[in-house]
Amino acid sequence: MMRFIGGVALAAILAGSGWAGELRVGAVGDYRPFNYVGEDGELQGFDVDIAAALCERLGVRCKFVRQEWERLIPALRRGVIDMVAASMSITEERRQLVSFTDRYYSNMSRFAAHEAARFDPGAAAGRVVGAIRGTIASAWLEKNMPEAVLRFYGGADELLRDLDANKLDAVFGDELGLHDWLENHPGFGFVGPRHSLDEGIGIAVRKEDVDLRRDLNAALAGILADGTYEKINGKYFPFSIY
Repeated sequence: MMRFIGGVALAAILAGSGWAGELRVGAVGDYRPFNYVGEDGELQGFDVDIAAALCERLGVRCKFVRQEWERLIPALRRGVIDMVAASMSITEERRQLVSFTDRYYSNMSRFAAHEAARFDPGAAAGRVVGAIRGTIASAWLEKNMPEAVLRFYGGADELLRDLDANKLDAVFGDELGLHDWLENHPGFGFVGPRHSLDEGIGIAVRKEDVDLRRDLNAALAGILADGTYEKINGKYFPFSIY
């Protein structure tokens, strides 16, 4: 059965695009529960399931390509991948380089620390604080907490491993990603207020790929309307993250 998106036949859309048949999707693979490598060696998580649902609705195959976080936008701009579905925050700075779809979930940024560290974000002079390099969290720390000792990491696994090993007094990052880790690490918890640093989480595409952005937005509206999004959300969270 031919499907329609916004009243336009899907076959007509694909015929005029350069991505008919497959979309190469950039992901990191170390950010639970959004995109991570499962026991079978395959990428899985909320980002992965959302991207797969969008690809299915568009009638194309998702080919997931792992990249280090800092290489995602350069890889997209070079044409190595066609889109980024890796919990990327929508910011004005990134809009200078890429375009974003509508948001597919919302997030906040927070500090997390072990209770024994007695970390106070308002008195962080000399305290060692970590974040993932090239994120809105690391940029915020550089601007707002220069008195702290800042350490930036290539990925979440290394960052949280150092927090667990008491090599960091605190970390600063996305609340939802930290929530999953904190659930399994007694003694650690959130510290201080929540910070809104972005316009939501979107899928990044090249600026020139106007049709792809339009079609992804239409597909996103579709999975929100037909219950697919809610089903995926419930697989990972007991509350809506939209």
